[in-house]
Amino acid sequence: MMDVVREIRSFNEGRDPERLALKYRNMRASPFVFLRGTCHLFYDRLARIGAPRSAPLTWVCGDLHLENFGSYKGDNRLVYFDINDFDESALAPASWDLIRFLTSLWVGAESLSAGPREARRLCEVFIESYASALSNGKAYWVERDTAQGLVRVLLDGLRERQRSQFLAGRTDIKGRRRVLRTDGKKALGASDQQRAMAVQVIHQFAAAQPNPKFYEVLDVARRIAGTGSLGIDRYAILVEGKGSPDGNYVLDLKRALPSSLVPHLKKVEQPRWTSEAHRVVALQRRVQAVSMAFLQPVIVSGSPYVLRALQPSEDRVALGGKSAQNASDLEGVITVMAKLVAWAQLRSAGRDGSDIADGLIDFGQRSKWKTRVLDASIEAAKQVQQDWTAYAAAYDDGAYSSSDRPGAGRTN
Repeated sequence: MMDVVREIRSFNEGRDPERLALKYRNMRASPFVFLRGTCHLFYDRLARIGAPRSAPLTWVCGDLHLENFGSYKGDNRLVYFDINDFDESALAPASWDLIRFLTSLWVGAESLSAGPREARRLCEVFIESYASALSNGKAYWVERDTAQGLVRVLLDGLRERQRSQFLAGRTDIKGRRRVLRTDGKKALGASDQQRAMAVQVIHQFAAAQPNPKFYEVLDVARRIAGTGSLGIDRYAILVEGKGSPDGNYVLDLKRALPSSLVPHLKKVEQPRWTSEAHRVVALQRRVQAVSMAFLQPVIVSGSPYVLRALQPSEDRVALGGKSAQNASDLEGVITVMAKLVAWAQLRSAGRDGSDIADGLIDFGQRSKWKTRVLDASIEAAKQVQQDWTAYAAAYDDGAYSSSDRPGAGRTN
């Protein structure tokens, strides 16, 4: 038990205490949330479980799971559905992303209202859909006009959402100006030093843009989003945009850390990136069909950050809870996610050491790896369950001090 506790505490050392406390609390909720918050632990365990050795090298998301697909507005102003988190991205065997995603299906089955038999069926659907799309050898994308099922429902809903509606969910109007809402749900207050840093970053970025006034900073807050990255320096930045109050935009500035995969890839030579932010941005641009709006690497006092448009965490397909769907709906979404993974790998094939498309197509046409990947995911899911059980017991026993609990170290 203490092994898991020590590993988690060591990995998260130095993070913002208030948001780290939220992370620890969230991870206590379920094995699925625990999986999302412990990517480093997953790959430590996978190294012992093993993965198919014949898988081609490709550019992987690294943290592929059910919650890391969603909608975003591209730099062409159209809305897409795709893989949307590249913090852990690296050059790695294609099977690593597959095993992590399948593991998320196993441990997330309860939230999908799916039993073991249904979970296995969804895993098989993912594997076969991925293999088929890879074998086809052509990379496509998903936008509103090409989407179907629950993904189409999501994108249709976003099409109807006005900017003022989005802003109303995250800001308040004081006088004639908007300010970010810091109620502890999506954002927390930022210190004067943090505000000054964010303003400096945006000012430097704006100086090279055609319309610097668009980036005039109105407010800064510490952003609450995701699970694995909670506690890392991350800010929501409200800017003038197309005019106050309803033309304002919200940007996301996030510290970039090294990928959890790289320590387990000693035999795979990684490119020499300018910084971790350059890695994240380069691979996101390489893998997605269309880049996210405002996506840029920035260096702040020697530390790497990723700047992009703020991507609401709720802009994902609703798969569980009160909106639980039938088996056909779930299989439809899983099929789309599988295709997106295959298309991403094909799109980035032959770049900086990744295998060429022919190698990926051949992999998709083979069958032996399918059983091995499924078996590895089953073992990984069992390990996640064991680790979460140990973590939950430790959390309940107070292994995480009062300073690690929500509400500690609050900054207003």
